[in-house]
Amino acid sequence: MAAVEYSVADGVARILLNRPEASNTIDMALATGLRGAVAAAAEDDAVRAVLLTGAGKRFCSGGDIRSFVDEEDPAYLQRLAEEAGAAVIALEDLAKPVVTAVQGAVAGGGLGIMLGGDVVVAQEGTKFVFAYPAIGLTPDCGASYLLPRAIGQQRALAFALSGRPMSAQDALAQGLVAEVVEDAQARALELATGLAKGAAGAFGDSRRLLRASWTRDRAASAVDEAATLSSRGQGEEARALFAQFLGR
Repeated sequence: MAAVEYSVADGVARILLNRPEASNTIDMALATGLRGAVAAAAEDDAVRAVLLTGAGKRFCSGGDIRSFVDEEDPAYLQRLAEEAGAAVIALEDLAKPVVTAVQGAVAGGGLGIMLGGDVVVAQEGTKFVFAYPAIGLTPDCGASYLLPRAIGQQRALAFALSGRPMSAQDALAQGLVAEVVEDAQARALELATGLAKGAAGAFGDSRRLLRASWTRDRAASAVDEAATLSSRGQGEEARALFAQFLGR
């Protein structure tokens, strides 16, 4: 059974973390599988939106500690962190909108994977845990970069250092997730399907511009905005929507 399953239907690429017996913890197979699935979605013109989910009771409970302990190669942990981190960066860089459905527990590196998506839908009762210090480790999967940007530095530090789990409702209030619902996977599929039916190219470039704003100055953002707007305005997607808007 593949650690990550990938399929496409109705313009939506479905990426499923598929180690439910291990709470979808991150080992090398899951990290490389996620990176490969994101690459497949990026290369497929039929894919207009992405749905990221986890099988079983928990979305992702962080790193696979057993694999850390059992692996004899002292460089394994660094190689795993690099591969998982590259998978999250690929997810962030994807030029297509990403909806993430989470349930049960999101811990450690699972936070970074979750935040690689654009719209996070959490199931009622989901718990969010920073987790790293409890096992003597530090963030990976982009968690140290993405978490402060999602909820602010002070909240991120308080969350990271307290060791206390965050409830789904608190995650909603703090901006870590966009929605809390009874059935996260059904709602996330609804959102992804809606995005796939819309202006997927514009959605993809919009996510890119918003994410890139953290790493460059105002002037560079303005230049990219103007160039992207011009390019999109000359494309078939925008032209068709212009005509629809004008009733032609």
